Amino acid sequence: MSRIGRKPIKLPKQTKIAITGQHIIVEGPKGKLEYDAPSEITVTQNNDVIAVERKSDLKRAKAFHGLVRALIQNMITGVTQGFMKELEIVGVGFRAQTQAKMLNLQLGFSHPIHYAIPVGIAIETPSPNSIIIKGIDRQRVGQVAAEIREFYPPEPYKGKGVRYKDERVKRKVGKKVA
Repeated sequence: MSRIGRKPIKLPKQTKIAITGQHIIVEGPKGKLEYDAPSEITVTQNNDVIAVERKSDLKRAKAFHGLVRALIQNMITGVTQGFMKELEIVGVGFRAQTQAKMLNLQLGFSHPIHYAIPVGIAIETPSPNSIIIKGIDRQRVGQVAAEIREFYPPEPYKGKGVRYKDERVKRKVGKKVA
Protein backbone atom coordinates (compact mmCIF):
# COMPACT_ATOMS: atom_id res chain seq x y z
CA MET A 1 0.00 0.00 0.00
CA SER A 2 1.22 3.49 -0.80
CA ARG A 3 2.84 5.21 2.16
CA ILE A 4 1.87 8.62 0.86
CA GLY A 5 -1.64 7.54 -0.16
CA ARG A 6 -2.33 6.13 3.32
CA LYS A 7 -1.68 9.43 5.11
CA PRO A 8 -4.88 11.29 5.98
CA ILE A 9 -5.18 14.93 4.90
CA LYS A 10 -6.07 17.43 7.63
CA LEU A 11 -8.36 20.19 6.35
CA PRO A 12 -7.55 23.70 7.70
CA LYS A 13 -10.40 25.69 9.28
CA GLN A 14 -10.63 28.33 6.53
CA THR A 15 -10.84 25.71 3.76
CA LYS A 16 -13.95 23.97 2.42
CA ILE A 17 -14.02 20.83 0.29
CA ALA A 18 -16.89 19.40 -1.76
CA ILE A 19 -16.65 15.80 -2.97
CA THR A 20 -19.27 14.62 -5.48
CA GLY A 21 -18.33 11.23 -6.86
CA GLN A 22 -14.94 11.70 -8.50
CA HIS A 23 -15.16 15.52 -8.73
CA ILE A 24 -13.38 17.43 -5.94
CA ILE A 25 -13.70 21.18 -5.32
CA VAL A 26 -11.45 22.91 -2.78
CA GLU A 27 -12.22 26.48 -1.75
CA GLY A 28 -10.13 28.70 0.49
CA PRO A 29 -9.17 32.32 1.16
CA LYS A 30 -6.99 32.57 -1.98
CA GLY A 31 -9.38 30.95 -4.45
CA LYS A 32 -11.01 27.78 -5.72
CA LEU A 33 -9.54 24.68 -7.44
CA GLU A 34 -11.23 21.66 -9.03
CA TYR A 35 -9.98 18.14 -9.82
CA ASP A 36 -11.48 14.96 -11.27
CA ALA A 37 -10.02 11.89 -9.56
CA PRO A 38 -9.52 8.68 -11.57
CA SER A 39 -12.23 6.02 -11.27
CA GLU A 40 -9.87 3.63 -9.42
CA ILE A 41 -9.67 5.98 -6.41
CA THR A 42 -12.28 6.97 -3.81
CA VAL A 43 -12.00 10.15 -1.78
CA THR A 44 -13.98 10.44 1.46
CA GLN A 45 -14.35 13.15 4.06
CA ASN A 46 -14.93 12.59 7.77
CA ASN A 47 -15.26 15.93 9.61
CA ASP A 48 -11.96 17.73 8.88
CA VAL A 49 -10.02 14.64 7.71
CA ILE A 50 -9.87 13.51 4.09
CA ALA A 51 -8.97 9.92 3.21
CA VAL A 52 -7.86 8.64 -0.20
CA GLU A 53 -8.37 4.93 -0.86
CA ARG A 54 -8.04 2.69 -3.89
CA LYS A 55 -10.80 0.35 -5.00
CA SER A 56 -8.52 -2.54 -6.03
CA ASP A 57 -4.91 -3.68 -6.03
CA LEU A 58 -4.42 -3.25 -9.76
CA LYS A 59 -1.17 -1.66 -10.86
CA ARG A 60 -2.99 1.42 -12.23
CA ALA A 61 -4.87 1.95 -8.95
CA LYS A 62 -1.65 1.64 -6.95
CA ALA A 63 0.01 4.19 -9.23
CA PHE A 64 -2.78 6.74 -8.72
CA HIS A 65 -3.14 6.27 -4.95
CA GLY A 66 -0.27 8.47 -3.77
CA LEU A 67 -0.63 10.84 -6.73
CA VAL A 68 -4.25 11.74 -5.99
CA ARG A 69 -3.48 12.25 -2.30
CA ALA A 70 -0.55 14.57 -3.16
CA LEU A 71 -2.64 16.52 -5.68
CA ILE A 72 -5.42 17.09 -3.13
CA GLN A 73 -2.85 18.16 -0.53
CA ASN A 74 -1.35 20.62 -3.06
CA MET A 75 -4.82 22.01 -3.81
CA ILE A 76 -5.42 22.65 -0.10
CA THR A 77 -1.99 24.26 0.31
CA GLY A 78 -2.58 26.38 -2.78
CA VAL A 79 -5.91 27.85 -1.69
CA THR A 80 -4.60 28.59 1.82
CA GLN A 81 -0.98 29.71 1.29
CA GLY A 82 -0.32 29.72 -2.46
CA PHE A 83 2.82 28.74 -4.33
CA MET A 84 5.79 30.82 -5.46
CA LYS A 85 8.77 30.35 -7.79
CA GLU A 86 11.65 32.79 -8.05
CA LEU A 87 13.77 33.28 -11.16
CA GLU A 88 16.91 35.36 -11.52
CA ILE A 89 18.37 36.81 -14.68
CA VAL A 90 22.14 36.82 -15.12
CA GLY A 91 23.80 38.76 -17.93
CA VAL A 92 24.91 42.26 -18.85
CA GLY A 93 21.91 44.25 -20.08
CA PHE A 94 19.46 41.44 -19.30
CA ARG A 95 16.36 42.66 -17.47
CA ALA A 96 12.67 42.02 -16.85
CA GLN A 97 9.75 44.37 -16.33
CA THR A 98 6.02 43.83 -15.83
CA GLN A 99 3.48 46.09 -17.54
CA ALA A 100 -0.22 45.37 -17.01
CA LYS A 101 -0.71 41.74 -18.14
CA MET A 102 2.66 41.42 -19.91
CA LEU A 103 6.16 40.45 -18.82
CA ASN A 104 8.77 42.21 -20.96
CA LEU A 105 12.16 40.51 -21.10
CA GLN A 106 15.34 41.87 -22.64
CA LEU A 107 17.70 38.91 -22.93
CA GLY A 108 20.31 40.07 -25.41
CA PHE A 109 18.30 39.30 -28.54
CA SER A 110 17.67 41.93 -31.23
CA HIS A 111 14.07 42.21 -30.00
CA PRO A 112 12.37 42.25 -26.58
CA ILE A 113 10.33 39.22 -25.57
CA HIS A 114 6.71 39.88 -24.54
CA TYR A 115 5.18 37.10 -22.41
CA ALA A 116 1.43 37.30 -21.73
CA ILE A 117 0.78 36.51 -18.06
CA PRO A 118 -1.81 33.68 -17.79
CA VAL A 119 -5.02 34.07 -15.79
CA GLY A 120 -4.59 33.00 -12.16
CA ILE A 121 -0.86 33.80 -12.12
CA ALA A 122 0.75 36.92 -10.67
CA ILE A 123 4.24 37.97 -11.76
CA GLU A 124 6.29 40.55 -9.89
CA THR A 125 9.66 42.05 -10.76
CA PRO A 126 11.06 43.56 -7.53
CA SER A 127 14.32 44.29 -9.35
CA PRO A 128 15.24 44.16 -13.04
CA ASN A 129 17.16 40.91 -12.44
CA SER A 130 14.56 38.93 -10.50
CA ILE A 131 11.11 37.55 -11.29
CA ILE A 132 8.63 36.21 -8.72
CA ILE A 133 5.78 34.01 -9.96
CA LYS A 134 2.83 33.40 -7.60
CA GLY A 135 -0.40 31.43 -7.88
CA ILE A 136 -2.66 28.88 -6.22
CA ASP A 137 -2.11 26.03 -8.72
CA ARG A 138 1.31 24.46 -8.17
CA GLN A 139 1.48 22.92 -11.63
CA ARG A 140 0.66 26.20 -13.43
CA VAL A 141 3.18 28.19 -11.36
CA GLY A 142 5.91 25.68 -12.24
CA GLN A 143 4.88 25.61 -15.91
CA VAL A 144 5.00 29.42 -16.22
CA ALA A 145 8.44 29.47 -14.55
CA ALA A 146 9.67 26.79 -16.97
CA GLU A 147 8.29 28.69 -19.98
CA ILE A 148 10.04 31.91 -18.93
CA ARG A 149 13.29 30.03 -18.25
CA GLU A 150 13.05 28.42 -21.69
CA PHE A 151 13.51 31.80 -23.45
CA TYR A 152 17.21 31.80 -22.46
CA PRO A 153 18.31 28.84 -20.29
CA PRO A 154 21.59 29.36 -18.41
CA GLU A 155 24.57 28.58 -20.60
CA PRO A 156 27.60 26.76 -19.17
CA TYR A 157 30.44 29.07 -20.31
CA LYS A 158 29.56 32.51 -18.92
CA GLY A 159 26.53 31.51 -16.85
CA LYS A 160 24.23 33.97 -18.63
CA GLY A 161 20.51 33.33 -18.85
CA VAL A 162 17.34 32.87 -16.82
CA ARG A 163 17.64 30.43 -13.92
CA TYR A 164 15.75 29.38 -10.81
CA LYS A 165 16.89 31.22 -7.70
CA ASP A 166 18.49 28.17 -6.06
CA GLU A 167 19.75 26.60 -9.32
CA ARG A 168 23.46 25.95 -9.63
CA VAL A 169 24.91 26.11 -13.13
CA LYS A 170 27.87 23.83 -13.76
CA ARG A 171 30.44 25.95 -15.55
CA LYS A 172 32.71 24.70 -18.33
CA VAL A 173 36.21 25.89 -19.16
CA GLY A 174 36.40 27.88 -22.39
CA LYS A 175 39.09 27.78 -25.09
CA LYS A 176 42.63 28.21 -23.88
CA VAL A 177 44.97 30.40 -25.88
CA ALA A 178 48.46 28.93 -26.09
